[in-house]
Amino acid sequence: MIDTHIKLILSVVATIITLVIFVPYVRSILRGDVRPHVFSWIIWGLTTFIVFLAQISDAGGVGAWPIGLSGVLTIVVAVLAWHRRADISITRVDWLFFAASLASLPLWYLTSDPAMAVIILTSIDVLGFGPTARKTYDQPYSESMLFFFMFSVRNAVVLLALENYSVATVLFPATISVICLLLITLALWRRRAMPAPA
Repeated sequence: MIDTHIKLILSVVATIITLVIFVPYVRSILRGDVRPHVFSWIIWGLTTFIVFLAQISDAGGVGAWPIGLSGVLTIVVAVLAWHRRADISITRVDWLFFAASLASLPLWYLTSDPAMAVIILTSIDVLGFGPTARKTYDQPYSESMLFFFMFSVRNAVVLLALENYSVATVLFPATISVICLLLITLALWRRRAMPAPA
């Protein structure tokens, strides 16, 4: 069992990682180097912040703090993506992912069980990767692989920092960590088939 002081330190480390990965990502958006898909970031912002609330209600403690910060920063990225018109090329498939995600959001409210809410919200968040995965397949150089790798690492640290281990507290960071690694794999595979843009 990890000591409470160590969990606090791990939460601070995860919070610092969150800031360290978001600041360059935002700069990359402002420079036009990275073009996040607005639908994905709206979905991720909403679900991440609601998962944070569910984790807090299930005694996730200090380990939930980086998830809450991430939810706020993700909403900032969504606003920037829209404002900068980063990637607003929206296909029918993107609309399908977006509609399915938004339609599922009220389901978290209908359950008083934090675990069920997190299961639903994690599923929605995974759907949120749909537009970004489609964009990454078509434009494998349009995303920062370092960002998604560090996000995966941050979620591993969050898992260690949690004060209570349950489906409600563990499922979201564990799943998103794996999904980030899968997105990186997709991008690297597609980059091997396509030359880097000049």
